[in-house]
Amino acid sequence: MDTLRELQDRLKGRVVILGIGNTLRGDDAIGSLLAARLKGRVPYIVYDAGASPENYLGKIVKDAPDTVVIIDSADFGAKAGEVRVLTGPEVTTTNLFSTHNASISLSINYLKNNLRADIIILMIQPESIGLVDKLSRRAQEALDLLEGWFSRLANNVES
Repeated sequence: MDTLRELQDRLKGRVVILGIGNTLRGDDAIGSLLAARLKGRVPYIVYDAGASPENYLGKIVKDAPDTVVIIDSADFGAKAGEVRVLTGPEVTTTNLFSTHNASISLSINYLKNNLRADIIILMIQPESIGLVDKLSRRAQEALDLLEGWFSRLANNVES
C-alpha cells in the first residue's frame, strides 16, 4: 500500500504515536484501539489519548520526538476503512475532518509551536461513529491491517 510506504519512509529518529478515539462511538475508536494494541510491541513511544489528545501534549513535548504520528478516525469522503496519510504542508488544521476537530486542531498547533518534529496524521475513514461499542467490519479490517503493518515494521527495525 503506497500510503503506508510513504509513512514508513517518514518514521525516523525518536517516534511518538498518539492514538485518538472514543471507544463508545463505533469506528471513532480506531486510533485509540490501535495505540493500545501497539503499546509495548513497537520501538516507539505510544500514547492512547482516548478522546482527549490535549492531555498528552506536555508528555510529547518532553519526549522531544523527531516524528509524531497522530492516528485518528476522520471523514475524508473515502470508502469505510480506507487509510490516508497527511504529511508536511498537508498537515494543517483546516483540512481535518476528525470527530475531535477542535481538540486535534489545537493539539497540532501546539505541537507545531513547541517541537521541531515531523507531524504526520494517519487517518482512517469511519463507516459509523454512532453510539456503539464495536467497530464496523471495514474499520476492524483496517485496524488489523495497520496493527500487522506496524508489527512487521517493528520487527524489521529491531533486526
